[in-house]
Amino acid sequence: MSGLRFVTGGESHGAALTAILDGVPAGLRLTREMIDAQLARRQCGYGRGDRMKIETDRALVLSGMRFGETLGSPITLQVVNRDFVSWTDRMDPFGSPSGSKVTAVRPGHADLTGVLKYDRQDARDILERSSARETTMRVAVGAVCRQLLAAVGVTVASHVTEIGGVGVDPAAIRAEAIGVTNSSDLNCCDPSAEERIKARIDEAKAAGDTLGGVFEIVVRGLPIGLGSHTQWDRRLDGKLAGALMSIQAIKGVEIGAGFACAHLPGSAIHDEIYMGEDGQPYRRTNRAGGLEGGMTNGEPLVVRAAMKPIPTLMAPLKTVDLATGKEVSASKERSDVCAVPAASVVGEAMVSYVLADALCSQFHADSMTDLRASLAVYRARLEQRWGTP
Repeated sequence: MSGLRFVTGGESHGAALTAILDGVPAGLRLTREMIDAQLARRQCGYGRGDRMKIETDRALVLSGMRFGETLGSPITLQVVNRDFVSWTDRMDPFGSPSGSKVTAVRPGHADLTGVLKYDRQDARDILERSSARETTMRVAVGAVCRQLLAAVGVTVASHVTEIGGVGVDPAAIRAEAIGVTNSSDLNCCDPSAEERIKARIDEAKAAGDTLGGVFEIVVRGLPIGLGSHTQWDRRLDGKLAGALMSIQAIKGVEIGAGFACAHLPGSAIHDEIYMGEDGQPYRRTNRAGGLEGGMTNGEPLVVRAAMKPIPTLMAPLKTVDLATGKEVSASKERSDVCAVPAASVVGEAMVSYVLADALCSQFHADSMTDLRASLAVYRARLEQRWGTP
């Protein structure tokens, strides 16, 4: 029961982006539309740049499926970059060098560190791969994992809670509305905050600046006990935090009450446990965010991530030119003013992957039939633990 694993390949302006996802049980029903719908969500968002007007991401499935079902073998996914036709000479794998070098490295980006680490003379060798365009394939992989979770009754949704210091009103957000009433351009559930956020994005764009923000992911239907307390690398909270922090520009992750736990006494943080009428224990609050001891506890999983502003500014910051050693203004690539809504979709994908991996690691999962049966036996045992009410 080795679970799932995936790798991605491809450059931002290369011919295509590719991912290989291994470990998906045989017999999972998938459609092209399911994957493409998530790819389309990643391209939406108020404040996105012109690149999203060029690309219309569609997934090609090159292996691991037949007649709409997974085979249990590795699934190869590919998204062709339409913009490659304009970059063929500059991104030719075997041709002679073409195009201007990028030497005015951007503060806050992988440019300078990557050039030094990999001993390159042109920051394009770094920025093409470090670009958030790479997350296209994470979303494609996450779309498959989302369907695996849905097949066993687990749902994953997100919403944006803050951009550029403008936040939603928590009182205006109904838990059951997350993932249902979200707007398509900001992935926000608070219409009044949305207008203020758009105004803030317009203001930043006019100033040649960029904005970051916060998004929240809520997962329902998870079985109790995913993850483990027995080893550091099996704790589910650590895996989730690592997966979200791996997304470009994510600088902080919190689960449940998160950093508020540092400021309040235990009596105001820990979720008291009660016995329900069905004979099963439950909690009236969820400050733990659905995780205790590195394991799911049966409550909804709630995790938030903070995204820094994109480092490509139209009013560039000061930097050093690699070619001359002189102080200059940083280079400008085609970019977004704000990509927090897109990041929330990528966040859903990474959370979906971690949870699908946890399921396939913990339960017999060569096929969907085995996974459902194994999970049903486990859930029945948990219910019987407390006897008949």
